[in-house]
Amino acid sequence: MTEKHWKQVATLDEINEDDTHRVDVGEHAICLYRLDGTVYATQDVCTHGKANLSDGMVLDGGLIECPLHEGTFDIRTGAAVGAPCKVALSCFAVRVEGQDVMVSL
Repeated sequence: MTEKHWKQVATLDEINEDDTHRVDVGEHAICLYRLDGTVYATQDVCTHGKANLSDGMVLDGGLIECPLHEGTFDIRTGAAVGAPCKVALSCFAVRVEGQDVMVSL
């Protein structure tokens, strides 16, 4: 990927372990997560109920629970793993440069 596709969206200090952090990058609403020191990024809007996952709860096993209908997704892959969710989330590549969190769009 070329450098123009990477956007600085947050700093490590803004993303708490086992929590969510929403950022808006152009037309993309992105939810950032920090699990065991690694940062992940998915779309923020649930594919089932159109709720913001950044308002949801991070569960054990690296899952995010939608606050609307309590469906779950794997934060690392975006896979829908708990009903009623069936469609996977879009995921974004993440890299960390110093304290800067970069996401590839």
